[in-house]
Amino acid sequence: MIAMPDQPSRKPLVELRNLSKHFGEGQARVDALRDVTLTICSREVVGLLGPSGSGKSTLLNAIGCILEPDQGWMRLDGEVVYENRWLRGNLRRLRLEKIGFIFQTHNLLPFLNCTDNVAVVLHLAGWKKSAAIARAHELLADLPVDHRKVAMPGQLSGGEAQRVAIARALANRPRIILADEPTAALDSVRAGIVMDLLHKLAVEQDAAIIAVTHDEKILGRLDRIYRMVDGALSS
Repeated sequence: MIAMPDQPSRKPLVELRNLSKHFGEGQARVDALRDVTLTICSREVVGLLGPSGSGKSTLLNAIGCILEPDQGWMRLDGEVVYENRWLRGNLRRLRLEKIGFIFQTHNLLPFLNCTDNVAVVLHLAGWKKSAAIARAHELLADLPVDHRKVAMPGQLSGGEAQRVAIARALANRPRIILADEPTAALDSVRAGIVMDLLHKLAVEQDAAIIAVTHDEKILGRLDRIYRMVDGALSS
């Protein structure tokens, strides 16, 4: 009998315990996150569903170390970064090294062409110019939007701009990818291409992906689905 190589065990990459966040005080107080406890492992693509105002984007921003929670505990890629306060001093470096963001709006830099919009993340991380450009071209081809690699953002359609923004989010091979409506601007074919690429990268890079979505086209491509209502999470 030929022994098959062992598959690497899945590693918890996002671990939250009783994470909470509120805005305002008194009668105006809104509990955006209420004791959220969650574990997401490597090679998982997880969906986050819920009505507008349920706390989905707040949760993504907390995991992405953009928004400070009020209390709770959070460990990212094995490092405890929050326990009722930030424990990591340089959050910008943490985001640059470990987290990729895909936003509802593409936020491309209008003075850079598509290739440079993707490569700029790698320049900031210290990559050589030739390697950064090669990586940018690889991702633009995967999506596929490489035929627009020298176009400026103002020349792109909404779907093209979103795919370039996705390429930028994936450029530095982040372990954690946070996606806010990543396929909303895409038709069913291109949405499928994006989700297939995210699954491929989750496996190849041993990464975890969390996608906020209302897109019925991609629900069947998610490994797990969580729902949020009034800041609380349920599976």
